Amino acid sequence: MYFDRENAAKFNPLQHAKRIVRAHHDALSGAKPKTIAQVLSRHVADNARWRGVHPFNELVGHEDVAAGFWKPLLESFGSLQRRESIFFAGENEIDGGASTWVASMGHLIGLFDNAWLGIPPTSRIAFIRYCTWYRVEENKITDVMMHVDIPHLMTQAGHNPWSHQTGAFTIHPGPSTNDGVLTSPQSEDESAKTLARINSMINMIGDWKSGLPLEEELALDWHDDMLWWGPTGIGSTYTIKRYAKQHAGPFRDGFTDRKRVGHQVRTAEGFYGGFFGWPSFTARPTGGFMGMPGTNKSGEFRVTDLYRRRDEKLIENWVFIDILHFWKQQGVDVLERFSTLSEK
Repeated sequence: MYFDRENAAKFNPLQHAKRIVRAHHDALSGAKPKTIAQVLSRHVADNARWRGVHPFNELVGHEDVAAGFWKPLLESFGSLQRRESIFFAGENEIDGGASTWVASMGHLIGLFDNAWLGIPPTSRIAFIRYCTWYRVEENKITDVMMHVDIPHLMTQAGHNPWSHQTGAFTIHPGPSTNDGVLTSPQSEDESAKTLARINSMINMIGDWKSGLPLEEELALDWHDDMLWWGPTGIGSTYTIKRYAKQHAGPFRDGFTDRKRVGHQVRTAEGFYGGFFGWPSFTARPTGGFMGMPGTNKSGEFRVTDLYRRRDEKLIENWVFIDILHFWKQQGVDVLERFSTLSEK
């Protein structure tokens, strides 16, 4: 019997949500500063909530999102295009599956011709690392969380604000398997396995007091040859041993009083999954993290993570942390320093 995958997908809520986001991305690809608000209105609800990194924070409605984020971006970067490396959808475990979300991750690539957020332009190609989560209800996007790694752009422009990075600076690749863009339906059994492994990893982290040596703790949920693609200021690392040495260990040593706030979304499809929290947790810096002195002042961490599972364990992790927001809470406004550079 012939199986019509295209028509069957019409009755699949995850596939429907993907089509809405795909149409939205297609529309954005042709947007100009003068037309961006109209483009957003095609697929984004009038009162949609949009959450982003500092300094954008929270905006409501496509008019405010256009004026606050997209228009300045399009004015600064010519010929902007999207290079997507991960795309999947899932029902949100946090609200018991009541909401459907689509995740998209990759790079926005353009010619950095005019200053953006005070960062001086280079007139060269630039990569803006991004991860966006979309909530889709019926035929509209009603909630968006968009994370862009602004320090990653700063470093490309020759202005790395951090004196100490434990991991490596890289242009972050997509999955090594090149299969992260999930346009077709995926196995529900595999999706459940991925989500279960992500939950196991989250529960193991707990309050950093598992009772196990760090590398043994990590090995419960991660392959030894794990790849951890971290945010600029922290950097990326490879293998459990180097991850423990170059991120997990220093991060735990540099903070105390870590407290969960919770995730707004956590889901998986096939071998891919992830979550975001706005914020995910709070912690108090005691010194050393990113080469900075301790403030003993608790701060929020806005975080989104995407994962790839291989066999029974996690193998790749793409991590976004709103570093600028965290340090602003500690009295360090990195963007304020850049405003003087763009005026020169």
